[in-house]
Amino acid sequence: MTKEHENYRELVWRLAKTDFKLRYHASVLGYVWVILKPLLMFTIMNFVFSSIFNMGGSGNPYYPLELLTALLLFQFFAEATMTGMMSLVSKAQLVTKIYVPRWTIVLGSTMNALFIYGMNLIVLAGFFVYYHKLPSFAGISMFVIYSIILYVLAVAFSFLSAPFYVRFRDLGNTWEVLLQLLMYSAPVVYPLSLMPLKIQGLILMNPFAFLIHFAKQALIYNHYATFGHFILLLLGIVFAVFLAFLVFRKYEKTVAELI
Repeated sequence: MTKEHENYRELVWRLAKTDFKLRYHASVLGYVWVILKPLLMFTIMNFVFSSIFNMGGSGNPYYPLELLTALLLFQFFAEATMTGMMSLVSKAQLVTKIYVPRWTIVLGSTMNALFIYGMNLIVLAGFFVYYHKLPSFAGISMFVIYSIILYVLAVAFSFLSAPFYVRFRDLGNTWEVLLQLLMYSAPVVYPLSLMPLKIQGLILMNPFAFLIHFAKQALIYNHYATFGHFILLLLGIVFAVFLAFLVFRKYEKTVAELI
């Protein structure tokens, strides 16, 4: 690794740590919100969908684990894409006053979500202990792989959207709405098995839904996607990353003029 690459890595790391510290420094509860926010969301949704709609009936005793796992993955993706999209604008001083490679700003911002996700996984592990559910090594390994792929997908979206957010600030509000649509169109609050078989196939064509579903299945039930479907997913993600970075390199040159 060259000295330049080491400097870039250190810069990304410092940007990520600074974002994480600044986010909660003025809050009364501070870093407690990292864990409290997903727990509150889980408590509400678990009550609604498990108690009222009876999704956690006798046929699905691990529904709370499914729900919490999916919610953490969704919030991880939502946080990474939102912060990545707004990164160039939120760090306008770095963009306009000194030279900092634009891609390091975007990547550093998404890593903030990675820190939060890592802390939330500790909570998830506690719930697995509570429900006396021990995931297999293969299940944990595939869950980690799917989490990494989800992060790569979020980074790709961030590279694609960050330059456009500089021009069109309404993109942030639009993406917030689309995230809610994405959550309910993917098996986050409901098991995929509730859908008809034809609908299941359509849902799994969405890479986000594919990752959410099989991450849950691997971790909780030791069920995995076929090798062919997994390879197709990887090829799609690689293409998305390549396309997003090309778009980012094309438009990053005019970012400083528009902020």
